[in-house]
Amino acid sequence: MSALAPDVLVIGAGPSGSVVAALLVQRGYSVLVLEKQHFPRFSIGESLLAYSAQLLQEAGLLDAVLAAGFQFKNGATFVCDEQYEEFNFSNKTTAGLGFTFQVLRSEFDHLLAKEAERLGATVRYGVEITAMTPGEQPTVTARTEAGEVEIYRPRFVLDASGFGRTLARLLELEKPSDFPVRAARFAHVQDNIVAGVFDRQKIRIGINPTDRDVWSWVIPFPNGVSSVGIVATREHLAKYTGTPEEQYWAIMADEPKLRTLLGNAHTVRPVGEIVGYAANVKTLHGPGFALLGNAAEFLDPVFSSGVTIALHSAKLAAIALDRQLRGEAVDWQHEFAEPLMFGVETFRTFVTGWYDRSLQDVIFFPSKEPTIHRMICSVLAGYAWDPANPYNGPQSGRRLRALAGMCRDGTASKVGASGLT
Repeated sequence: MSALAPDVLVIGAGPSGSVVAALLVQRGYSVLVLEKQHFPRFSIGESLLAYSAQLLQEAGLLDAVLAAGFQFKNGATFVCDEQYEEFNFSNKTTAGLGFTFQVLRSEFDHLLAKEAERLGATVRYGVEITAMTPGEQPTVTARTEAGEVEIYRPRFVLDASGFGRTLARLLELEKPSDFPVRAARFAHVQDNIVAGVFDRQKIRIGINPTDRDVWSWVIPFPNGVSSVGIVATREHLAKYTGTPEEQYWAIMADEPKLRTLLGNAHTVRPVGEIVGYAANVKTLHGPGFALLGNAAEFLDPVFSSGVTIALHSAKLAAIALDRQLRGEAVDWQHEFAEPLMFGVETFRTFVTGWYDRSLQDVIFFPSKEPTIHRMICSVLAGYAWDPANPYNGPQSGRRLRALAGMCRDGTASKVGASGLT
């Protein structure tokens, strides 16, 4: 294939783009990745889930990630005033790795892109996609930073552009999310947390005890720096005045445990904000293209599901596309979209349950039946596609609400997994 007619053109060199490129070049296809930005570049989504590590292992990329020395992560803690719950990812019902990483995305994403190149993919930076015509052999128009226009005619296009949502915009596929509009304020801080006070191998999720719709994350890195963010409605954030940094620290101070934990912290990266980040599309695929990860749908940062969904979509797309490029008939709805949405709906259930507090009631219930705790942990570890877990898939919402009801009336400790129908 010529440079302008690769087997597969991938839009975006983030995690889903690099992983799908790695999977496809290992199957013998020519893959060109076009990335608008230059790497390394900043991105949020820094706390991965255990299933992400499993997917990296399956793609042949885990050894490189291990060698890079990222912060080891083995679980999550949840804190609301005096309530505390801990989940260790190894204590789950679904088979697979029980550890993962907390990463500076600038370094992590660049590493994956370089590994995709090492395996045989071509990655070009500073190239923007300006048009795309779907079809049996799609046509993609790109523009370089020098203003040169390039025309590509690959056999298939995969959009891994993340929040750029390239094809969703160009093909008018975007549709409103059904989640309320929320905003995230975040920064990197030199945390100066006293050794032993905080488990740096876990993400900390904190809840404002007077407004449980407001929550914080603390994601520690190995150099004494942490990513710290606050998520709330725009109306809540509008109550604060001053500079962005003054507002940032004032919002965090409203969570007493977090205020104490970060009493000696200071920012080392300016405060950033993302507003209205939830997104959706009308379809995940079309003639000659498919959408991966955040380019298709993003729910909420609370369970760090973004990279996991992105990597699982890359895995599903690589399997389906390999079959198609070998001449087999592929039903992209049945073989890609529906299997992907099984896990997305699981995470949607947990995000909805987080904000209506049913999941918070489950998490903080002190006497959960052990198997149920392990099932919930499996989802929190990212294993949202396991059909054997009753809290995964289309029935997850009904079952989680039922479990929350049992937690509220104190009977959850008496119901085994077999009672969840």
